[in-house]
Amino acid sequence: MNTDPYYDKDTIKELLKQYENLRNGKSAIFLEEDAFEKIIDYYDDLEEFSKALEASDISLEYFPYSSALLLRKADVLLSSRKYEEALEILEKVELLDATDINLYILKTDIFLALDQQEKAVEILEQAVRQFEGEEKIELLFELADVYDDYEEFEKVFDCLYMILQEEPTSEEALYKICFWTDFTGRNEESIRLHLAIIEDYPFNELAWFNLAAAYQGLKLYEKAIDAYQYALAIDEKFDYAYRNMGDAYIRLRKYKEAIESLEKVLELSKPEELIYEAIGHCYEKLKNFAQARFHYRKASHLNGENGRIFYKIATTYFHEGQWASAAKQLETALKINRLHTDFNLLMGECKLHLGQLKEAVVYFSTVVRVKPKSKAGWEALIRCLYGAEYYTEAHEQVLAALEHTGNKPLFIYYLSAVLFALGKTKEAILQLEKAMEASPRLLNKLIALNPGILQNTQVVDVIARNKRSRKK
Repeated sequence: MNTDPYYDKDTIKELLKQYENLRNGKSAIFLEEDAFEKIIDYYDDLEEFSKALEASDISLEYFPYSSALLLRKADVLLSSRKYEEALEILEKVELLDATDINLYILKTDIFLALDQQEKAVEILEQAVRQFEGEEKIELLFELADVYDDYEEFEKVFDCLYMILQEEPTSEEALYKICFWTDFTGRNEESIRLHLAIIEDYPFNELAWFNLAAAYQGLKLYEKAIDAYQYALAIDEKFDYAYRNMGDAYIRLRKYKEAIESLEKVLELSKPEELIYEAIGHCYEKLKNFAQARFHYRKASHLNGENGRIFYKIATTYFHEGQWASAAKQLETALKINRLHTDFNLLMGECKLHLGQLKEAVVYFSTVVRVKPKSKAGWEALIRCLYGAEYYTEAHEQVLAALEHTGNKPLFIYYLSAVLFALGKTKEAILQLEKAMEASPRLLNKLIALNPGILQNTQVVDVIARNKRSRKK
């Protein structure tokens, strides 16, 4: 409970000398109350609790009714885990001076150490009603910390809300409530609070930022961007405003504006993997794959253990039809995470385009083994086997896909295609009718797998009958 951590070393040295003489009976020198406080704090800071306790006992011989020295002793007892003794001391303090905020803070700490959270909360709530101004705010911060420790997160938000009603420009509360608004999802309340703050303090950039973040939490991205721009008009170096505004622009698919915002973040703060990755994502959406790669590589230089970055570099090559270059990046990604389904799926597609069918099958098989309910994995595997004319194997995998994915209509279409390829026309027609009844819009998947199937008159008849029945 040291209130003066930067006291002069020479002063404390002299005080300790005088104290030792007094303690050993070598001097009749008189020490003031505040001198004893400094000596107790000195030993407490060094965690020499027995010496601090002895000093507090000696001090109380001279000043038995000093609430400040009693509080010092209670604090030392708390540090020494002598909780019951500390509470006895605090009862004396309460009789002498019930207006000292440290009394309630120490009591709270003791009950928390005794794992009596309800009692700690009760004390703080009572104290909050008793005090005003800065002391009330300090107690509300203490109460918020207690609620945080015991995971009563809604009440943390409530405490911060109350603090900002008392002191609307409290930076600590403004910083904290932004996090807890997002965590608890209480965006509407945050918007009302910060609009009220801005009305009285229109040049408070943190209030504008928090307002923007709350709008963003409600997916009101245009409003969020407007509020971020106000924050930036007040503080043009507010990098977190640029960061969040970049995210809002991405959500609105305004990728050029997002890039401008995110590049500002790089100007104002240290290089960061996440920002380079986000800029790369924007360029990829704009189909500027060279620039996307450039920024993804920047991200990979900052974190070479993130396989997802190498996967994203691979996707840029894949979009450009550079299958071998994409595969090379995926090799790096797979060294980091061999069983990642996205990595294996894209590697399978690369191998398929490179004509390496057996290798493609291996990668697709890994996907369905790791995620047997993954529709994408089964689809790719069956498509690969069908394209390689491994119809028997494709038939086996279609049946497995139907079993694992709950008979999804896509795989009924694929079963029909495989049965046609195996010469089992009657069964194929039955499955096609079944698929058309379940999901007519997926017919294009069958046509993509085998465009020539539309030359089969029986198939055309099934499609025509289905269309007529849907019109009726």
